[in-house]
Amino acid sequence: MEKQLFIKAIRPGIWLMDEAHEATGYLVEGEKRACVIDTMNGYCDLSRAVRELTDKPVTVVNTHGHPDHIFGNVYFGEAFLHPADMALASSFLDSPEFRKICEEKGWTVPPFQSILPGEIIDLGGRTLEVFGLPGHTPGGILLLLREDRVLFTGDSVNHHLWMQLDGCLPMRSFARELDRVMFLEERADIILHGHARDADDISLLRCLRQGVEEICRGQTEQDSPYPWFGGIARQHPFRYGPEETWQPADHVICYQADNI
Repeated sequence: MEKQLFIKAIRPGIWLMDEAHEATGYLVEGEKRACVIDTMNGYCDLSRAVRELTDKPVTVVNTHGHPDHIFGNVYFGEAFLHPADMALASSFLDSPEFRKICEEKGWTVPPFQSILPGEIIDLGGRTLEVFGLPGHTPGGILLLLREDRVLFTGDSVNHHLWMQLDGCLPMRSFARELDRVMFLEERADIILHGHARDADDISLLRCLRQGVEEICRGQTEQDSPYPWFGGIARQHPFRYGPEETWQPADHVICYQADNI
C-alpha cells in the first residue's frame, strides 16, 4: 500500500505535513518565498505536494541529519543543514540501501549548504531565526518563526526524545544546552516538532527540561527498560499537560544509563 502524506493547516500559510505517521515536516509561506522544514522519509513526492500549496520559490532546511528528516531532499535542488550534522547525514545518504533506491527511481541527492545559529531566513513578511540545540544530534537546530511565535524543533524537543543514540550528548551537557535556549519560551507560543500531528504548547520545552534534570539528579526510580533496534536503553517519563490527562507512556526521554 502506498504511504500517504497528510497535510494540515496550522495557521494561514503554515502547514504540517505528516508522512505516514512516521515523520513530520512543515511548509511556511511568506510574501516572497516559502520554506520546507524537514523532508521526511521521501515516501511521497514532496515537491509536488508543496507546489499544490504555494508557487513561491522554496528553501529547504533540515533540522538535523537523521534519515526520516532528510531523505525527501531528493525532490529538491538543495538543502540547508548545520555543518556538525553533515557527516551524520552523509552516512545515511551514502548507504548501499539508499543508493540502490535512488538508482532505481532516478533520484539525485542534492548538495547540502551550511546553515548556522544566528542566521535569518527572510520569506517576506515572515522570518525564521536559527538557534542551535545540540543533544539529539551534534548539529540540531531550532527555527523560530518570529512574527507568528512558532518554534520548529525537529526532534530536539518532542514527546518521545531519543537520547540513547551514538553521538547524543550526555544528559548533563544536554541540560546546559537546553538552559541556553530557554529564553525562547518567551518568544514562542507553540512548538511544532518532527513527529507531531498538531501544535504543542511552548510549555513542552520547560517540561522536557525538567525531565532531563530529574535524570541528572538520579530521580529515576520509576524509569523502565526501553527496547529499541540498538539494544535496551532506559526511558524516563516527564510530566506535560493537565494532571488529570497525563499518561507517563506518552512523554518519555530515552537515554543510556552510562551517558548521564
